Amino acid sequence: MGYKQTWVSPNDGNGWKVHHPENERASRVFDTKQDAVDWGRQHSKNEHTEFIVQKGDGEIQFKDSHGNDPRNIKG
Repeated sequence: MGYKQTWVSPNDGNGWKVHHPENERASRVFDTKQDAVDWGRQHSKNEHTEFIVQKGDGEIQFKDSHGNDPRNIKG
């Protein structure tokens, strides 16, 4: 698919969505943030993307790389 990022974001006051910035629609929507993070992390690993999770206010809570690390550092 060629995605570079997988995001977990608030879904307009109705749960949490897992999405790629390249797409208009969410990959999946969840009632709880934890369910979205769990599914999104596995999806990110499968797609080898950077995984980005937002807080409820939209601020980035954390990032994790699953094979799309632009840095060329061994280890």
